[in-house]
Amino acid sequence: MVCGMDSSIEDASQARGADIVAQAQSPVGAAQASAAVPPASLSPSRASDFMQCPLLYRFRVIDRLPEKPSEAATRGTLVHAVLERLFDAPAAERTVPWARSLVPGQWDRLRESRPEVGELFADDPEGERLARWLGEAEQLVERWFTLEDPSRLEPVERELFVETELESGLRLRGIIDRVDVAATGEVRIVDYKTGKAPRPEYAEGALFQMKFYALVVWRLKNVVPRRLQLVYLGSGDVLTYDPVPADLQRVERKLLALWEAIREATESGVWRPRPTKLCGWCDHQAHCPEFGGTPPPYPLPVRSAGSGDLAQGRMGAD
Repeated sequence: MVCGMDSSIEDASQARGADIVAQAQSPVGAAQASAAVPPASLSPSRASDFMQCPLLYRFRVIDRLPEKPSEAATRGTLVHAVLERLFDAPAAERTVPWARSLVPGQWDRLRESRPEVGELFADDPEGERLARWLGEAEQLVERWFTLEDPSRLEPVERELFVETELESGLRLRGIIDRVDVAATGEVRIVDYKTGKAPRPEYAEGALFQMKFYALVVWRLKNVVPRRLQLVYLGSGDVLTYDPVPADLQRVERKLLALWEAIREATESGVWRPRPTKLCGWCDHQAHCPEFGGTPPPYPLPVRSAGSGDLAQGRMGAD
């Protein structure tokens, strides 16, 4: 299936606990610690984690500390599932009423695959908050129809897992929400966001994920995507960017430098917290030195000071 690009594109047609220290000291926790392995690949979300806060990256990738699901993130997952399933229907049937009708069923499927999300509404016996939340998801789905016309789109891929290994050995991976390909072979990468579009000064950060995907596609297929498109359902905005090879080469150099910093932190065991206003939403304050917490015992060997040798580490952050 193909869809058109640029002015003809409409015509033709990527959530994650409690007493972790005690858990690590228990037989089960010790087994989990011994099973820890160094990071072996990089995704856009994990790259963003490290840039935001190296200690957060450690908690998520190495310690794998549990995180409570949030209503916002879970709603995003639900909306993505609906927009993916929408294209299962013939073009003429991709209507707003039908799309909204998909929400309850996709919510049931999400709860089956991830039972923990049901805890979000455990204190809502009458179902009023859940009904309001599902209504908000339906509104986001409906807003998408004001930004794109699904009856004129035929994506070649949806929720596409991509992975490639650079010449350096760095493995990149991720999941692309939608890939459109024109009859001329031009590729458009599309990502749905259920939040609001960033202010112009933050647009570059928002495009990092898309440039990451474009780099992977370029290295896999030797094709630079014609267009990167972010669809913000929360505000009704569409952000587009047309990359060139020089852009993607810069992203590759940035990722290589980032991976080197991750490798150094992995081997040294030093994962420094980086306080920002986002700390207020972090699930790991109890383990963060910035909030008086203590990270769990570091589960990987660390390099001995002044040598290249590795020793079992006990400290995970400065």
